[in-house]
Formats: sequence, C-alpha cells, structure tokens
Amino acid sequence: MTVPTFNAIGFCAHYSDHGDWAFDYALRLARDNSLTLNVFHFLCDPYDSAARTPDDLSKEELDRLVIDQERELRLYYDQRAGDYLDVGFRLCYDDSWKELHRCLMIREFQLLVLGYPDYAAFFSKKPIEEFANSFVSPVVLIGPERPDQYWLNTQAALLSDRLGVKDKNWSKIDHNIVPHR
Repeated sequence: MTVPTFNAIGFCAHYSDHGDWAFDYALRLARDNSLTLNVFHFLCDPYDSAARTPDDLSKEELDRLVIDQERELRLYYDQRAGDYLDVGFRLCYDDSWKELHRCLMIREFQLLVLGYPDYAAFFSKKPIEEFANSFVSPVVLIGPERPDQYWLNTQAALLSDRLGVKDKNWSKIDHNIVPHR
C-alpha cells in the first residue's frame, strides 16, 4: 500500500478556543516533523454559513477588510507560533472549497487541520463532517469538547500513526457524529 507523504500542513484560521486547539495541534505536528505550517484565512468566514461574500462589499469596504484581517491574522498567529519560523500566511478571497482545493493542488499543504466548534458546525456552507469527508486530502478536526479530541476523515485515518494520534483517542468522521459523553 502506498502511504501518502506530506511536507506541509494547512490550517484554517478560526479565532476561538477550538481554533486555538487546532492551531496548537497543527503547530506541534509541524515542529515535531519539520513541516511547513500554512495558515489560511478567508475574507468570508467558512464557519459562518451566512457570511457576506467579497462581492457584497464595496471596494472601500473590501480594501479596509483586507488590511484589517491580514494584520489580525499575522499578529495573532505569529505570537502563537513563537520561535517556529516555518509558518506561512495566506489571506484568501475566493470560496473556501475552491481555494483550498487550488492550494492543495499546488502543494501548499497535504493535510488540513480545522477547529471543530460544535457538532452542528458548518464549514464552506456544508456540515463540517460532510466537508471533511468529501475533501480529497487528509483532514483532522479538533474538538469540540476538548483539545485532545481528534476526528479523522478516511484519508487521515490511514495516517493516524504519522499524525501523532495513533495511541490517543481518535474517531473516524462520519456524517452522523453524535456527542460522546
């Protein structure tokens, strides 16, 4: 069996405890394996199914949003990354589904890490579990109840030993995830 390799991790910014848990996991994995960590931030929040699109904004609103969000992104995650320097940032204008696939195709990442805010969360206008299962690369969701709660899509499950979760409690993502108590 061929085992996929990866040299870069993609992380979608989410300013929340769940996003911080996911970033911490992605950063730890990047550090431990000398990988690049690419932080993606979308002008239209992929976690908000009702988010405005850049097309809904005037040029002035869009210019201000780009400046503000890029500054916030770099300040927030540079500080969290500490002395780890192999971190890249991308402010994305396009639809998250299309942009993440494009970035995957040009090898900006081979593993995608997302915060999992709650069991009813959406990402890219679909239930987050559906997004993760339909995405073509390995995806790890972190949360929603605690920072050591890992959900892996089929592709990521094949790599569980390389993802630092082999001996930990992880679950395979399905479309009907129910809270584990």
